[in-house]
Amino acid sequence: MAVRTGIARWIMMMLCIATIAGCSHKPPEKPVPVIPPTAEKAPQPMRGVWLTTVSRLDWPPVASVRAAPQQRIEMQKRAMTDKLDNLVRLGVNTVFFQVKPDGTALYHSAILPWSEVLTGTVGEDPGYDPLAFVLQEAHKRGLKVHAWLNPYRVTMNTRPATVAALEHTRYNSPSSVWVTHRDWIRIASDRYVLDPGLPEVRDWITSVVTELLERYNVDGIQFDDYFYYETPQSPLDDTQTWRRYGQAYADKASWRRNNTLLLIKQVSTAIKAKKPAVEFGVSPAGVWRNQSDDPRGSDTRGAAAYDQASADTRQWVALGLLDYIAPQLYWPFSREVARYDELARWWARVVKPTHTRLYIGVALYKVGTPSRTEPDWTIEEGVPELKRQLDLNDKVPEISGTILFREDYLNQPQNAAAVNYLRSRWGH
Repeated sequence: MAVRTGIARWIMMMLCIATIAGCSHKPPEKPVPVIPPTAEKAPQPMRGVWLTTVSRLDWPPVASVRAAPQQRIEMQKRAMTDKLDNLVRLGVNTVFFQVKPDGTALYHSAILPWSEVLTGTVGEDPGYDPLAFVLQEAHKRGLKVHAWLNPYRVTMNTRPATVAALEHTRYNSPSSVWVTHRDWIRIASDRYVLDPGLPEVRDWITSVVTELLERYNVDGIQFDDYFYYETPQSPLDDTQTWRRYGQAYADKASWRRNNTLLLIKQVSTAIKAKKPAVEFGVSPAGVWRNQSDDPRGSDTRGAAAYDQASADTRQWVALGLLDYIAPQLYWPFSREVARYDELARWWARVVKPTHTRLYIGVALYKVGTPSRTEPDWTIEEGVPELKRQLDLNDKVPEISGTILFREDYLNQPQNAAAVNYLRSRWGH
């Protein structure tokens, strides 16, 4: 018995030694922890700001364009980092930077000429890459950057000086789309625009987005609400395009809406194929349709994206083409034609059965500004109205955050009380 016990002890000792020796070469695998869904970290709410470059509304500083080249670059960079620092203090986490305000770019492109907002001249190299600079400085500060594009606009006016500037780009590389594809250009709302009914135009816009993704580490791509953009005084003349491509449709309006759908489908597919992690979103007018025109619409009486811009934004959400939608709800709670709470809850119902996130665009530009039809923006300097809107955004589960329009209003004296409130609510 003693012998067997001794042998058993010896065998056990040898097994332990072998085990230890094996462990010295390969440590035992740790079990993979199973994290229940309830333990996952909730995504941070969107706290965004649109930073507008068209007409230099937010950036770059107008005075910088008149400065000597090196001073201009320094002024523009300093102005941008000052803005980013201010956004961080405010508690903003995402900047929607307008990189394509028209048919030009604020980044290095082989398709679009440089924007005149940078130097005063279309196509002139600014001496640095603004988008690359914004990405570097924003990411360093923990801010995300969505590249904001106007897909169809070519210019802000049709003045002879504007035409001459576009024509002059034929001596540059790249030239303006005005030069390379003059047959795509139409007039609408007293501006030069691309014809959305042309398949080549949709391909061109998609190539602009694809190039942007290939060259820059942006966190998102956003289109604004300018799709079919016309006024009764300056309608888009797309009759020839309609005759060529639209005869299978019951009416021109249905054909136009299909054209915008095709663009969104094409761009969405391209983004997911190129960089699936990049978010694709649209910021449309706040009213999809009014109930008086469609029982599925909101209880409002405002201009509707479906009818005015030929943008069936509700359909885009239902089809899963967007990662997020950011409707512009630029009215107070008391505005009967388009109540903020009515529209916010309507959009919440639209996104609820989908995977599309809902961010609400809020009218910072109206805060503190007297208005006969919307007096709430000046009651106690607009802070109670702003608080009501942000409270609702936080309360409704389907609303994933807020985007303020627009950045420069954070610096306006009439907004001081509202900015202090935002800092106390969002700031660190």
